[in-house]
Amino acid sequence: MTEETASTEDSEGTEGAAGSSVDAAVKGELLLLDPEVRRDPERAAVLLHPDFHEFGASGRVWDRATMLALLAEEPEEADPIKVSGMRAVQLAPDVVHVTYDTDAEGRRAHRSSLWRRTDTGWRLYFHQGTLFDTDTD
Repeated sequence: MTEETASTEDSEGTEGAAGSSVDAAVKGELLLLDPEVRRDPERAAVLLHPDFHEFGASGRVWDRATMLALLAEEPEEADPIKVSGMRAVQLAPDVVHVTYDTDAEGRRAHRSSLWRRTDTGWRLYFHQGTLFDTDTD
């Protein structure tokens, strides 16, 4: 099986249907990191799968409804989340795995997301964040 990958640092290797799938998942992931999208429950809901769940960097398990409510309460003055090392791999025709690191005001985390194609487009099905610091990277 061949895997199609994309990277925010190197966008080659995303041709054809697999490339468009990877691109769609990366675009969705970046939208969910956009403060305006995060605070808008309608826009965020379009991106989250009905069965969405997350193992948060805090150790808490989140479901879709709780996550949408939490995102809507984010303060407007929060600094943008810094993203680095984003990569995406198509694992199956309807599944893309996205990984990257974030830095939110010094709180750094490795991120892993599974995106699933649905009748309404690509939606985030599962997400996990794992905190790390510079000493353990």
